[in-house]
Amino acid sequence: MRNKAPTLRQFQDRFPTEESCLEHLMRVRFGDRHECAGCHKSAHYYRVKARRSYACEYCGYQVYPTASTPFDRTRTPLRDWFFIMFLFVSTRNGVAAKEVERQLGVTYKTAWRMCHEIRKYMGAVDGDNPLGGLGRVVQIDETFIGGKHKRVSHGGDPALKKATVFGMLEVGGEVVTRVVPNRRSGTLLPIIWATVKRPSMIHTDEHGAYGGLPTMGFRHEAVKHSAGEYVCRKTGATTNALEGFWAQLKRGINGTHIHVSAKHLPKYLGEFEFRHNRRDRPHTMLSELMLSFQR
Repeated sequence: MRNKAPTLRQFQDRFPTEESCLEHLMRVRFGDRHECAGCHKSAHYYRVKARRSYACEYCGYQVYPTASTPFDRTRTPLRDWFFIMFLFVSTRNGVAAKEVERQLGVTYKTAWRMCHEIRKYMGAVDGDNPLGGLGRVVQIDETFIGGKHKRVSHGGDPALKKATVFGMLEVGGEVVTRVVPNRRSGTLLPIIWATVKRPSMIHTDEHGAYGGLPTMGFRHEAVKHSAGEYVCRKTGATTNALEGFWAQLKRGINGTHIHVSAKHLPKYLGEFEFRHNRRDRPHTMLSELMLSFQR
């Protein structure tokens, strides 16, 4: 049976109050008992009234569960933070700062900061695990995101006004993306070398930058999109799975956000990678994201 993501009702039952959120932080970060930095005894810590802290049962030494996290020194309630994290993992297309502003009644500046902190930690949790290996297929492609939609004057390529995103997707596995300055072999091949295991089978389109892949220890097959192919008739090479990820990414960005700058685009990529790479275990998303804030 496929595990499902938690519902809003389940989230509310798990974190009904501000106290329950702080208690969760305390127990996850420090456990029920840990060695006190003041008296060096294995101690249980008790809640300090009117403060976001817990005190040692022996000497009164206090620890702050929110210290060294984005929750530290913020007046935004923990329950609001937890709720927005729930929204991020329960939606496919992301969450806009304006939506957070409306939901919580906070300023746009506060909502924007919360969203970007959550995206940053989603990317950190996801990481970039090596892809492929013997008998595995990795699809590789590039796409363009953001910028102007109109063509450049004198018939230029509209992609020149957009950010270039490079992607590698293991069939049946994870996806890794990068914002890159260009589509040249000198830019793309070192990323492939550092990310994809040899001797993976790599599927690409006919872009010339991939011509050197066989000399790097990879097997390489290409699909000719210029000939109207989506799957190579001879070899079965395709980039359809990665194209599907690009479509989801663009629907999420274009349908949810007014504008995404090149400066912050890696955070949005990390957000969509996080959700894609956990598509088979959505019930773990919220817990994994919360743990990342507590390290």
